[in-house]
Amino acid sequence: MMHIIHQAQEYLASLNIDQWQNGYPNEQKILEDIANKESYLIKNEQNQIVAITMFTTRNESTYAVIEGNWLTNDNTTYGVIHRMAVNNEYRNTGAAKFIFHYFEQLLKAENIVSMRIDTHQDNIGMQHILTKLDYKYCGIIYLEDGNKRLAYEKII
Repeated sequence: MMHIIHQAQEYLASLNIDQWQNGYPNEQKILEDIANKESYLIKNEQNQIVAITMFTTRNESTYAVIEGNWLTNDNTTYGVIHRMAVNNEYRNTGAAKFIFHYFEQLLKAENIVSMRIDTHQDNIGMQHILTKLDYKYCGIIYLEDGNKRLAYEKII
């Protein structure tokens, strides 16, 4: 898993995107995701890891304050995807779209009405994917370390 995280960090750095360049996510964070049963591996038919991600329906503390407006109110349960990284060998194969679709279907089955996600302002690739998948830009949130992120939400 950390190999794929390092690939993603290198890829973002090659695009001059200052996201995941400060040692985040680290092994401890991934182990926390695993312990919380919120870590997911996406594998192909040959059992090769295509991507990894974190998914939860626990409220995200950094989403409590937004410069803008969420599509749903604060009392609504929502899904959250974080720490998504695609293996370099599977970049541009639809892996991210598969991940979003899979978790949206889980939310739908649980009658949870929305998914929220945030991304770095320079991560144009992720912003493009989000727009293509009908996520709406809602505003700006700030991470615990003070870094700014663009926040998106989709009604499921």
